[in-house]
Amino acid sequence: MPLSAGPQNPPPFAWTAGEIHPDVLVGAGLLAMAYAVVWARGPRGSRRQPLVFLAGLGALLAALNGPLHDLSDYYLFSAHMLQHLVLTLVVPPLLLAGTPGWMLDRLLAPLLRWQLGRSAIRLTRPVPALALYAVALVAWHLPGPYNAALETHAWHVVEHLVLLATAVLAWWPVASAATLAPRLPYGAQILYLFAFGIPMTAVASMITGAEHVLYPFYAAAPRLWDLTPLTDQRLGGVIMWVPAGLIPLVAFTVVFFRWVAAETDEDPLPVGKRLL
Repeated sequence: MPLSAGPQNPPPFAWTAGEIHPDVLVGAGLLAMAYAVVWARGPRGSRRQPLVFLAGLGALLAALNGPLHDLSDYYLFSAHMLQHLVLTLVVPPLLLAGTPGWMLDRLLAPLLRWQLGRSAIRLTRPVPALALYAVALVAWHLPGPYNAALETHAWHVVEHLVLLATAVLAWWPVASAATLAPRLPYGAQILYLFAFGIPMTAVASMITGAEHVLYPFYAAAPRLWDLTPLTDQRLGGVIMWVPAGLIPLVAFTVVFFRWVAAETDEDPLPVGKRLL
């Protein structure tokens, strides 16, 4: 069907219902099961880490099922941007922060045996990680790929997997506890977080500043509320723009206070004695 055809026979929208994807449920369930098995057999870690990991899986399920899924797939571009924010700015840091370093090292260790695996581990370094994330974010929000993903479910799945995978790489330098692919020192993390929000801000500014509807799929979508397609598109751009700055700022604050705490632990002497 043509790109301007819009969704065919969308389900009636309700805040208390929504489409459920069994493949997403199975995938999240397998991840939770694998985590639990490895956690039970290892040195474990902070008791909060499993809760953080499960929170990441919960955010993933909420983004790809239920009312947010239906709004994103059938009605509103702005809801789709909220979904992408969850997939790139919420799920990856929670999954990484909830995974102990020893568990990540067990996943990475087999890759060291092959050149291709070692090259893959290098993708967690700041420059390639952020570059891949930026390319994926920009490419999938161009009108051609974006509309193709909306029209073909398989491409939509690929879009979300690519955004999720590259976002994990982008968060790795600040959220990973692995020793085989370590995160940056605290000072470098702060500098990195200044650059982290730039790709999404660039995409958001392109969308918000557009004078016409970029995505014909949503131009033809049913109207749930008194919101024109162009207004919906600009709202989606703003939804991307603001969190793109706020969430890295939250991460910046966390890193800063961890840095201060680490410096305090390394220098336990009272201030007066340090000056002598």
